[in-house]
Amino acid sequence: MVRSVLSIGLLALSSLLCAQDQADYYRTVTLETPADVNFEASGMDQLPDGRLAVALRKGEVWIIQNPTAEPPTIQALGYQRFASGMHEILGLAVHEGEVYVTQRSEVTRLRDTNGDGVADEYLTASKGWGVSGAYHEYAYGPVFDREGNMYNTLNCSMGKAWAGAGDQAKHPLWRGWSVITPKGSTKATGFAAGFRSPCGIGSNAEGDLFGTDQQGNWVPTSPIMHIRRGAYFGHADSITDMKRPDSPVKPPAKVLDGITVAEAVSQVPGFCLPAVWLPYVKFGQSTTGLRCDQTGGKFGPFEKQMFIGEFVLSGVNRVFLEKVGGEYQGACFPFVNGLQSAVLTLNFLADGSMLVGQSNRGWNSYGSKSYGLQRLVPTGRVPLEIQKLEAISGGFRFTFTHPIQRADWSQTQAQSYTYLHTAKYGSPEVDSQPLKLSDWNLAADGRSLTVQVANLRAGYVHEFELPELKSSEGLPLWHRLCAYTLNKLP
Repeated sequence: MVRSVLSIGLLALSSLLCAQDQADYYRTVTLETPADVNFEASGMDQLPDGRLAVALRKGEVWIIQNPTAEPPTIQALGYQRFASGMHEILGLAVHEGEVYVTQRSEVTRLRDTNGDGVADEYLTASKGWGVSGAYHEYAYGPVFDREGNMYNTLNCSMGKAWAGAGDQAKHPLWRGWSVITPKGSTKATGFAAGFRSPCGIGSNAEGDLFGTDQQGNWVPTSPIMHIRRGAYFGHADSITDMKRPDSPVKPPAKVLDGITVAEAVSQVPGFCLPAVWLPYVKFGQSTTGLRCDQTGGKFGPFEKQMFIGEFVLSGVNRVFLEKVGGEYQGACFPFVNGLQSAVLTLNFLADGSMLVGQSNRGWNSYGSKSYGLQRLVPTGRVPLEIQKLEAISGGFRFTFTHPIQRADWSQTQAQSYTYLHTAKYGSPEVDSQPLKLSDWNLAADGRSLTVQVANLRAGYVHEFELPELKSSEGLPLWHRLCAYTLNKLP
């Protein structure tokens, strides 16, 4: 066990050291925020006219008139308080030109009816989940699909309930679920189950819904999940509500504790694997918001990939998704770290930069501040990166952002492992095996590299740490570490 922990630390360090030159590719711009305001940015989205709506965790919404202004002073950015008095906002979306925020007990639509820049209508847009007053009863979202239906995710009810909550103190409804509010309705009902603390929710370029979760009981390490009607991701606290007549998820006949997640697919009826696991420590410790890059290449060569907030390391990871056998799976890559505070939410602006909203909420995270806003602005210099990692018959294909030089591929460190499906807190990497690699083939253009793997295993993470590669022009590989979650063999 000691060797395993040390190995994790060394691999994580190797990826972190690469981040020392991230300013060559993405410069960090720190936005000034209003004095005497704990600007704990917990959700944000752009209005049709280019202004930015930003939610604060403690119940306010602010409008930033010029979010790309430089220098990013308070005056140049143009802050205005738009709404206040709400309860723990953990998400904001602009839909059909109007601002929606998810607070603890409902989704609220905010309207400025007289044009003075301040909301004067607070309308309930969705409700119907239980709130007992327990500490961790967070609600996240909202996200709208192309038909106008609304989705939220709900934390498990952890901690002591408030006695005055009545029946909800005994069992708060739909906790550990994602819920749907159909267009034209304000009633939220269960959609998918088995979440612990699903802090991030968003759509990919195709409009499919994805979410993040955080390590704990029944969640071995942070996952990225394809959320769809009737899916069950394994957290047992959600099983009680599966017995409701309006539940789209059937309860498992029994709860199995201590098997691997690879075994759970066949032994736990209805259990769904995440699309991607983010190995613990190597890719951080607590995933948060997620956003799909649809900037048309303005942010770099990662169009349609997902960017994932990281709380503890105060950074952002990157995820490539593909469909194999009709289901999503894919690879995760480090991106940036060492920002000023824990990342809660992120969004892309019209100029192609990424705005990162931050708050450590008094918990542990790297950085010098407790909250704030920072922009990651592309410098125009494209790093040498693994642009994507795809599963192919019998192995994998690496695609790079620049042509690469030939290298000693035998120096590649690679292994596969899985996790335990257990009520205990988190899981170590289990059943680890070195990957048996052969037949490395670098394409004539130097941009793609294939490798055959003799011992591929469905339901396992396949992790690679590549040698110190260089592009044909001598640019070093920015991040050498990546991990592909192979749920199905192509």
